[in-house]
Amino acid sequence: MKIFRWLWRLIWKTLLWFFVLSIGLTLLYRFVPVPITPLMVIRVFEQAFDSEKEVRLSKDWVPISEISKHAPQAVYASEDQKFLDHHGFDFEAMEKAWENNKKDKRVKGASTITQQTVKNVFLWQSRTYLRKGLEAYFTVLVELMWPKERIMEVYLNVIEMGDGIYGIEAASQEYFTKPAAKLSRNQAALIAAVLPNPRRWSPAKPTPYIIGRQAWILRQMNNLAPIGMGIEP
Repeated sequence: MKIFRWLWRLIWKTLLWFFVLSIGLTLLYRFVPVPITPLMVIRVFEQAFDSEKEVRLSKDWVPISEISKHAPQAVYASEDQKFLDHHGFDFEAMEKAWENNKKDKRVKGASTITQQTVKNVFLWQSRTYLRKGLEAYFTVLVELMWPKERIMEVYLNVIEMGDGIYGIEAASQEYFTKPAAKLSRNQAALIAAVLPNPRRWSPAKPTPYIIGRQAWILRQMNNLAPIGMGIEP
């Protein structure tokens, strides 16, 4: 019986510390820039053990008040058009993805901007049930503790936008040699167009497919009401 009591205390204390640390970290990141993410660390290790690549970690945190309004509008149009209305989960999109994935071997997700932010800031890249469960937990925490503007600000600063390139400021400097505050509509839409696979595609060398995605995003940006984030470039 002692072993069961010991195991119960261990489980209880582990869960308690998990909730304290996860809630505390989520609250901290409500106000403090995210210094580094698990994905950044993983990519650095991948590069270090790949003789054909140099180790690169390019990132530069900027507040949303120093980001062109076209950047949040572009990812809003491209990644999650219900961003302002949902509470972290787009159940309609999840249902459609579930039905499509049963017919197609290529698994397609339905992650919202909040879920993508959570996955990048707190978790690792995998499709395990454990990671999915933690993603749902942190998504609820973030939606409770952060306003939508903060979620967008963190997303734009941590998302992978190229090989070793993270965040809208680093991407803007890399691809257009200008700060994120000066991005045009076309440039913001081009960056958003490569986000599904930023290590395969590049805004610097857009393929016909990416140019087509950019045109679609620009049309969506015209059709959607401005979300009121960012600044006039």
